[in-house]
Amino acid sequence: MNTPTACPLLAALLIPDPDFGDVMITHIDLCSLALIKIGAGGITSFDDGTVEAQVAATIYPIVRDSVLSVHPWNFATTQKIIPKLSQRPIADYQNAFQLPPDCLRVLSAGSGGRGRGLTYKIHGKQVLTDFDDVTITYIYRAPESVYPPFFNLALISRLAAEFCIPLTDSTSRWQGLQKVAEDELRRAKLCDAQEDTPPGFLEFNLVESRF
Repeated sequence: MNTPTACPLLAALLIPDPDFGDVMITHIDLCSLALIKIGAGGITSFDDGTVEAQVAATIYPIVRDSVLSVHPWNFATTQKIIPKLSQRPIADYQNAFQLPPDCLRVLSAGSGGRGRGLTYKIHGKQVLTDFDDVTITYIYRAPESVYPPFFNLALISRLAAEFCIPLTDSTSRWQGLQKVAEDELRRAKLCDAQEDTPPGFLEFNLVESRF
């Protein structure tokens, strides 16, 4: 097994060093930290020839997309005007539009410069609607370089739970790790929600300023 420090930047992630500067975490760092949580060794790449690397390479993309999709994370939400397809839908709607390849989940759709308010249906990789132009708000496959710390912890915890069975064959440990993953995801969602302006915050301040 590889030692934990074999993973690039892993030592700096585990033991913060003020002289190290900003750390750019990678998919290998995330997987290595998850592996260490279950007592396995870190990896240097998905192709380093270890069992840990094989398991991580298989599971990581699926888990990453799942955790990204489960919540409208601020860092992973974007908007885009999507292209209209020449072939019309067979029934129910007049037009079809192509979803972006990095789209994991559509949150809303709009028309005329708006990102919501449009009646539509998702059909495979297409948006069906009667409108002639479509702007979607969606969760995209954000790169690891933009993940905030609270999301990293949630993803690492979920990865540890998913790595547990194939690498340790321990159901009891898996159950405990699942509970930790659920708790970390709940905290991450709360942190993400706190980045938005609270409803009524400005009105509250204006009222308070009168007294």
